[in-house]
Amino acid sequence: MNANHNYDNKVFTNIQNTDNGEVNSETLFYYHQNEDIVWAEYNGGSIKKGFLLGFVRGNGELVFHYQHINLHGEIRTGKCHSTPRILDDGRMELVEKWAWTNGDKSSGESTLIEVC
Repeated sequence: MNANHNYDNKVFTNIQNTDNGEVNSETLFYYHQNEDIVWAEYNGGSIKKGFLLGFVRGNGELVFHYQHINLHGEIRTGKCHSTPRILDDGRMELVEKWAWTNGDKSSGESTLIEVC
């Protein structure tokens, strides 16, 4: 795996999301990685507590499922495919295509950026 695509101990926040998404710039994602397994805990904004679990591919792309509890007390679940890009300043950006697996089962796109 390319060292530029190591997600362990990276923190991301949302900089863009479609209207049907629930994360925003107040949501922080705390990533971890062990070999090809990646997981994160997230919260903030309209998210009380969330978790994601999946795989990182050799090209750095992520495929995972997520679940969270929002401020309305609802459990929301979904799946996501994230494509990384290394920015000029060395930080990572993730362009995500996601879909809810409960509720209206709509899909959307979001962008996360590394904050530390």
